[in-house]
Amino acid sequence: MSGDVGSLGVFEIARAVKRDSLVLMSASLALRNGALGAAADALWARRADIAAANERDLADGERNALPLPIMKRLLFDEKKLSDTLQGVRDLIALPDSIGRVRLERELDSDLLLRQVTCPIGVIGVIFESRPDALVQIASLCLKSGNCAILKGGSEARETNRILYEIIHGAGAAAGLPDNFLRLLESRAETSEMLGCHESIDLIIPRGSNAFVRYIMDHSDIPVMGHSDGICHIYADKAADVEKAVRIIRDSKVQYAAACNAVETVLVHEDIARELLPALQKELAAKGVQIRGDGRVIDILADAEPAIAPATEEDFATEYLDYIVSIKVVRDEEEAIAHINHYGSHHTDAIVTEDEAAAARFMSGVDSAGVYRNCSTRFADGFRYGLGAEVGISTGKLHARGPVGLDGLTTYKYLLSGNGNIVEDYAEGRRSFHFRDL
Repeated sequence: MSGDVGSLGVFEIARAVKRDSLVLMSASLALRNGALGAAADALWARRADIAAANERDLADGERNALPLPIMKRLLFDEKKLSDTLQGVRDLIALPDSIGRVRLERELDSDLLLRQVTCPIGVIGVIFESRPDALVQIASLCLKSGNCAILKGGSEARETNRILYEIIHGAGAAAGLPDNFLRLLESRAETSEMLGCHESIDLIIPRGSNAFVRYIMDHSDIPVMGHSDGICHIYADKAADVEKAVRIIRDSKVQYAAACNAVETVLVHEDIARELLPALQKELAAKGVQIRGDGRVIDILADAEPAIAPATEEDFATEYLDYIVSIKVVRDEEEAIAHINHYGSHHTDAIVTEDEAAAARFMSGVDSAGVYRNCSTRFADGFRYGLGAEVGISTGKLHARGPVGLDGLTTYKYLLSGNGNIVEDYAEGRRSFHFRDL
C-alpha cells in the first residue's frame, strides 16, 4: 500500500477519501487546473527517475517471461511520457465539466428547477499494466472533481508507485485535500476495495472479460467499464480495395496490443478474390498471422505463410497480438449478425462507398463505436478530443464509448422557490406551467 497511509486498512483509506471528496467537489477550476499543471511539470522534471523505475519493471517482466503484448503495454519511455503529458495539458484546456446547466425549467412563476452537473464522488479504478493509464485516470478524476483510489497491475508496481508519488505530492502542494488520490498495490487490497460500498461510488475495471465479471459478482458498488475489445472491420462489396487494406492494416498493426485493434475481418464474397490477396500480402509483411475460414483458405491457398484454419473460438477471441481472423460473408446482414453475436460491443467498422450500406451497418451494429471508412484505432478519448479517458465503456447506462470528463460526472436537481408548498398545487390554488428557459 502506498501514499503515506501508514498502517491504515483499505476501509479506513476509503472513508478518508470519501470525506475529502466532499472538499474536492467544491474546489475551484483554477485550483484543479493548477494542480494538474503542477503534476505535469513534476512528472517531466523527474522523467529520469520514472524511466529507471520502468526499467526495473521491464527487467522483472523479462525474468517472469511476460507475454510480448503485456511488455509493450508496460513500456513507459520518454516518448510515452511526453505524449501522456500532452494529454494532461489538453485536459487542462478543456472547459469545466462541473456546474453545467443541462436543464432549466420554470415550474411556476416563482419556482425554478435546474439540472446541474456535479462530480460522482469517489471512483475506484482497477487497471492493467499500463503506467500511462495511471496518469490519465488520476488527471481525469482530478479535473472532474472526483477523488480516486487506484489499483494498478503488479507488473507495473515500480512505475505506478513513482508516478503516484509525484502526482500526489504535486497535488497536495497545490492545495488539494490529502486524500484526493490513493494507490493500492496488493491483490488482497483489491478484494477489500470491492467491499467499500459505503465510501466508493463507482468502480471502473480495465481487464479481461472474466476479470470484469468477477468485479461485478463480488461488489455491491456500481461498475462501469469494458472487458474484451473484439473489434471488427467489414469490407463491403462496394469497398475501395486500396482503402480497405490501408484501414485494416492500421487497425491491426499500429498497436496490436490495444483494446481497439481489429481482431476479426469480414469480407463480402463479391470482393473477396480481389481484396484477400492484397490484404494477405500487406499483413504478412507486418508479421501478422491470418486465421481464415474455409473460403479464405481456398482463396489464399498459395499464401506464404500458410493460412491457419479459424475456429469458433478464434472469432470470440481478443488476440492483442499480431493475429487476425478473417471470414467471407454472403452479405451485409450476415456481417452485422456475426458482429453482434461474437463482438464485445466495443468498436466495429465498415469499409464501403455505398451510402445506404453504411447507414444500415451503422444502425444495425450494437457497439459503443461504429465507424465508416476509418481505423478502429480512433476509439480513444484523446483522439475524440476528450483530453484522455479512464477507459472505454461497452455498457449502455450512464456512459458509453471512451469515458472522459462527462462520463465522470453525474447531476443534481436544484429547485428554488419562494415559500412554495405542494398543498397549493394539490388543492388547485396554484398550477404548474412548465416553461423551459
